[in-house]
Amino acid sequence: MDQHQVSFLFDLDGTLVDSVYEHVLAWHDALEADGIELSVWRIHRKIGMSGGLFTNMLLRETGLAIEPQRIERLRQLHAEAYHRRSGNIRPLPGARQLLSYLTETGIPWAIATSGRVETAGPVLKNLGVDSGTVPVITRDKVKHAKPDPDLFLAAADALGHPIGSACVVGDSIWDMLAARRAGALGVGLLSGGYGEDELYRASAYRVYEDPADLLKHIDEVGGRR
Repeated sequence: MDQHQVSFLFDLDGTLVDSVYEHVLAWHDALEADGIELSVWRIHRKIGMSGGLFTNMLLRETGLAIEPQRIERLRQLHAEAYHRRSGNIRPLPGARQLLSYLTETGIPWAIATSGRVETAGPVLKNLGVDSGTVPVITRDKVKHAKPDPDLFLAAADALGHPIGSACVVGDSIWDMLAARRAGALGVGLLSGGYGEDELYRASAYRVYEDPADLLKHIDEVGGRR
């Protein structure tokens, strides 16, 4: 194994698939069902971190009691609401082509998502990713999710490549913060709704529009044939 060969560790929602707003609306439905009123924009600002940390922060903002039973109930309500919407989720422009390019070029890649297997599974199928052949690290497999580095460290370990040679590709500030803490290079995409300046401030090395734009500039981040 070439210790210096670049590998790519991808976030899923908003990075490879156009699912951020489905998650936002699913959380909005879940919160409303539990009698919690919160603006959609506030929910969007926290998409990308783990569901548990997400609910902790939202409850803290609203001054409500943070109880394990409520957190688990909200997680289940979110999963149910998300499943009702997930059939319409499609890969982002260039996502399949980018992953095919990496595979054909022999560049190792994996997926690391803050979503649990119950919500990530159907989306991975739409993307055409077989978790039996490609390492997929979900929230269920690590102790802490983003902005902690655990997901990306586990993904690099699953590939058998050093995290220091990895490019973490994500759409949120939480991805970039987790990449920095892991010791990887963070590459931001605008396809999840965060701004270019926000991603750069969160330590992104480069920022591109979407997977198609990243593929056009793949040599800039070491993804050469």
